[in-house]
Amino acid sequence: MVAITKRPQAVLVDLDGTMIDSAPDIAAAVNRMQAQLDGPPLPLDTVRGFIGWGVAHLVRQVLGHAPGMRPTDEATALALFERHYLDCNGRHSTIYPGVLRGLTMLRGLGYALACVTNKPRPYAEPLLDALGLSPCFDTVACGEPALPLKPHPALLVAACRRLGAQPVQCVMVGDSGVDATAAGRAGMPVYLVRYGYHNGAAPDAAPCNGYIDALDELPALLGHAPAALSASG
Repeated sequence: MVAITKRPQAVLVDLDGTMIDSAPDIAAAVNRMQAQLDGPPLPLDTVRGFIGWGVAHLVRQVLGHAPGMRPTDEATALALFERHYLDCNGRHSTIYPGVLRGLTMLRGLGYALACVTNKPRPYAEPLLDALGLSPCFDTVACGEPALPLKPHPALLVAACRRLGAQPVQCVMVGDSGVDATAAGRAGMPVYLVRYGYHNGAAPDAAPCNGYIDALDELPALLGHAPAALSASG
């Protein structure tokens, strides 16, 4: 865990489980894939536990979790899921309480903002667009072939570079140990939300600088006085 020694210049925010509850869309795509492979539908909470490590990991977990499916290779299943998710993406997702207000406050206080997600760009950017969050961000660092996924720090470091800041000058906000580990490896402080997906771990299992119940609590933790928060929010 990296201590905050001065007020940061930028805030990096995870997408799935931190800003947006996208599990209903992902579960819908998973179960369309399952139907094509003669597999049983999976409950939403089961799918929720697979989110956070990237699409390939999600599909791999589904294939290992659903007995009785028609034999298929991972690449075929991945292609099916991706096709269905393009259609489902954004249809049933919702923004968590406090997210839009928190982003607006941070922007008003002068922070640069980046969305940092393992979700591939063809899904991440349309999802942000669909829920009206795209204008909040200066850059979006996504899961793509050139950069390893979190918990590797590469996506966080890339976002910092695009924002013109060093990792130690930034703060990460996420929902799981994946985000906490990535931030620690990048040399960056990290706050975790108490809701979200947690990748099957307890909500308070990951080391971090603190926990928040909503994103609009973050500015106060970064040292902003109530008067400044009222003006920014």
